[in-house]
Amino acid sequence: MTAHRISLIPGDGIGPEVIDAGFPAIEAAARSVGATLQIERLPYSADHYLKTGETLPDPGFKHLRDETDAIFVGALGDPRVPGNEHARDILLGLRFRLDLYINFRPVRLIHPRLSPLRAADRAVIDFVIFRENTEGQYQGIGRAEEVGSPNERQISEEIHTRKGVTRIVEAAFEWAGRHGKSRVTMSDKANAVPWQRIWGEIFNQVGARHPAINREHRYVDALAMELVREPERFQVIVANNLYGDILSDLGAGLVGGLGVAASANLHPGRAGLFEPVHGSAPPLAGKNVANPMATALTGALMLEALGYPEAAKRLERAVSTVVAEGPTTPDIGGHSTTTEVGRAIAEAI
Repeated sequence: MTAHRISLIPGDGIGPEVIDAGFPAIEAAARSVGATLQIERLPYSADHYLKTGETLPDPGFKHLRDETDAIFVGALGDPRVPGNEHARDILLGLRFRLDLYINFRPVRLIHPRLSPLRAADRAVIDFVIFRENTEGQYQGIGRAEEVGSPNERQISEEIHTRKGVTRIVEAAFEWAGRHGKSRVTMSDKANAVPWQRIWGEIFNQVGARHPAINREHRYVDALAMELVREPERFQVIVANNLYGDILSDLGAGLVGGLGVAASANLHPGRAGLFEPVHGSAPPLAGKNVANPMATALTGALMLEALGYPEAAKRLERAVSTVVAEGPTTPDIGGHSTTTEVGRAIAEAI
């Protein structure tokens, strides 16, 4: 059996709960195709930071970079660390230092009752978002001027490089081609932010190399409206870091919320970082009510990245079965616990 080294960072809040509930199903899906996951749990979290002052030490980073096949983060964020130093160093630090330039967010409606849209019972909502993950405003470049005065200015710089834009757009088109998609939509706000015109230029250049795939452009505000009005027409969306982040959460809202939202941070040929989108949700921690489906679906992305598409499909089908038949957690209309739902997904494998 093939063994893969998986580094778990359960993290904060509901993170350890959803990891404990969701990972048995991920392991069962892997075993079903002859793969073994060698799992290690790492302590990096708010607790660890408050006890030791460490966020992600250099030896820990080098271990994750050189000695693991995938990194899985439960959730990060804790009110005891108001500056979020540990989360920034661990999550954003790994994204930037490992150059995980693809943030891949699938948006698929598992069951019509999960969507707030009236037309969801007759619409197939199934698209993916390629969010550029290492540039834009999230690089944290900026400055403060005349702080505390009436003329105070907080300045944030937005960086887009030809290399960075080209590779995320290329990734979107390549994925579309491999998965039989016929259209890629690029979103920017170049009518108001001229420096974003590089996205349109490169989108057309890359798209010309993929003549079998149609390309279209939408300004981000118009796209947000269209995603609510007609989500079924979209297949692949590519956008910068900030817009991709916002559109991804809008997409999650269309199909059931953050409890069923998965994501992967990728750089082909390198270990990926896999992360349920829901965050640490401190008010829910310890109550055994958080939804572990996002963890399971994120596990499906991890299994696919490791080379096991059939295991990923089995895990996705198991989640769909549990959504349709129960049990489910309160966020999607059920009354069951995190533990019960996780167990049901594993049994459905």
